[in-house]
Amino acid sequence: MELSPVTRKFVLHWGEMGTRWGVSRTVAQIHALLYLAERPLNAEEISETLAVARSNVSTSLKELQAWGLIKVTHVIGDRRDHYEAIQDITNLFRVIVEERKRREIDPTLALLRECAAEADAKTGAHARARIGETLQFLEMLNKWYEDMKGLPYPLLMSLLRMGGRVQRFLSKAA
Repeated sequence: MELSPVTRKFVLHWGEMGTRWGVSRTVAQIHALLYLAERPLNAEEISETLAVARSNVSTSLKELQAWGLIKVTHVIGDRRDHYEAIQDITNLFRVIVEERKRREIDPTLALLRECAAEADAKTGAHARARIGETLQFLEMLNKWYEDMKGLPYPLLMSLLRMGGRVQRFLSKAA
């Protein structure tokens, strides 16, 4: 599969961004390739297109499946697994945010709750206050996320389109 200059640029950039997001460059590049692909691709096509070792492709595909960002599909007449990425950008974003919350925020909330419950005089007033404030903020952020997650798609899009007008509205209400 030959990549156009624009597709190559996007795939390379997505790979660089992946390293900033805590994902390997190869995982992010494979995701970008599948996201832009017009049809599902098999592992050999991915490996050849990106000039990446087949074993690295297999490992990366498993990671993308674990994130829920790609799925296996089959093509008539071909016994190999083919892969396709979530194509709806809003659904893609929701999956990424949900997975990051599960991997990062949920364990942090659990730890903060434990720390707050176990804090005693030896912990110190300053540390207890910081832990309490952090827990309170993350609880509020978690509640906000759960509320936003449940919004119907049209309402969520309207909210996003409002942008800074929400701030102006809230400033007037306060």
